[in-house]
Amino acid sequence: MKTLFKLTVILLLSLSLAKTAAAESIDMPEHDQRSAHEFSFNSIDGDTMPLSNFAGQVMVVVNTASQCGFTGQYEDLQTIYDEYKDQGFVVIGVPCNQFGSQEPDGEEKISQFVSDRYGVNFPLTSKAEVKGADIHPFFEWASAQKKGGMLFSKPRWNFHKFVIDRRGQLVSSFGSQVSPTSDKMRAEIERLLAEE
Repeated sequence: MKTLFKLTVILLLSLSLAKTAAAESIDMPEHDQRSAHEFSFNSIDGDTMPLSNFAGQVMVVVNTASQCGFTGQYEDLQTIYDEYKDQGFVVIGVPCNQFGSQEPDGEEKISQFVSDRYGVNFPLTSKAEVKGADIHPFFEWASAQKKGGMLFSKPRWNFHKFVIDRRGQLVSSFGSQVSPTSDKMRAEIERLLAEE
């Protein structure tokens, strides 16, 4: 009797998992298989900024904010940009006001602040939404890839970092608490830069 009960439970769990997996594959948006190079932002100056402009480079795309406990990561982002840019690496900062309203100012003030305070000269986009109904298509695509596991696949706060290879494929996703200059991020960037 116990064996029959165990087999029934295992069968029910298997069917449930199969049903969930099938539903997820059906619900997965078609564009999840596209390259990052197919998405476009507006630059902080208002110009069109297609990510295809960075094809062939390793990219870190990060949602940023000027009044956050993690705002000091701007300095770390600039450090890795300076260190690796000549090898085909770029950081793209995406200001966002969705977490704690910590990016309330307009683009001109944001640009001035990060330049004066942190010497930022890597590309910045205009403000964008990284979650919710008006999510920017790039962030919808990147979050759907689930490259950061259950907790770190999508931005849950400012300074979430998506790492993209030279072909435009998302390879990893790092939460706010991971410094851009950490051994973990450096190792990932250097690995991708070494690939042809």
